[in-house]
Amino acid sequence: MRAMALDIGKSRIGVAISDPARRVATPLCVLAADEVLAGAAPFRRLIDDWEPDVLVCGIPYTLSHAEGPQAKEIREMAGKISQACALPVVFVDERLSSQEAKRSLREEGLTEREMRGKIDMIAAGVFLQAWLDMQHTDMK
Repeated sequence: MRAMALDIGKSRIGVAISDPARRVATPLCVLAADEVLAGAAPFRRLIDDWEPDVLVCGIPYTLSHAEGPQAKEIREMAGKISQACALPVVFVDERLSSQEAKRSLREEGLTEREMRGKIDMIAAGVFLQAWLDMQHTDMK
């Protein structure tokens, strides 16, 4: 039982996946948002290959815990993806995940230009890992 995280943006969607035990998140790739929304082959292949049973989508919250201005659009996009894949979707706080991703990539020595294509998938991995950790904490 794997969880797939989607860091949904207007132009790109970062994708991360959990291991079958749902303990570890691994960033996978970044896809064009239009392709994912259209159910294009690269995204369908990810679903077929990894067989997730839930989509975990990040929602931007403000520091005051209110949903950010992009939340409505992200919820709509996630709903379309969820319907197309016939998978349930859960939403999680993605606040600061992109900053954490940038910090991690900087520590690896990447430049801003080199980071550009990686931030979204790393951010998806960050909030997926937080969600996985929370699921295991709730089980205890």
